[in-house]
Amino acid sequence: MEPCSGPGTLSAMDVTQEQQALREFAAERNWDQFHTPKNLAMALAGEAGELVALFQWLTPEQSKRIMDTTEAEQVRDELADVLIYALRLADVLDVDLSTALQDKVAKNHARYSIERSRDNAAKM
Repeated sequence: MEPCSGPGTLSAMDVTQEQQALREFAAERNWDQFHTPKNLAMALAGEAGELVALFQWLTPEQSKRIMDTTEAEQVRDELADVLIYALRLADVLDVDLSTALQDKVAKNHARYSIERSRDNAAKM
């Protein structure tokens, strides 16, 4: 599987190219039979849980500095696993992630206006 072309930025990542690479990776191993929406969603949740576990008992200050610790590689790996399963799930469900992201950001802009949300972490 070829890595994304951008140097560490999501905006530089070609989502369709990454999904194609993941599709081929799974097909070569005959994993499509296991990559059902249910299984991929559960795997995504599991990987998110592994990421959360790395932060579980850290103070807010420690969590900000985690990439300066020995856990940095684990954080990167778990983030990558979460992204892999999210990309694969979207591909299997034929969800256009670019459109979904743009739609969700627009909804968030409408739901969380600057006037009501600035310096306020409460969900409204």
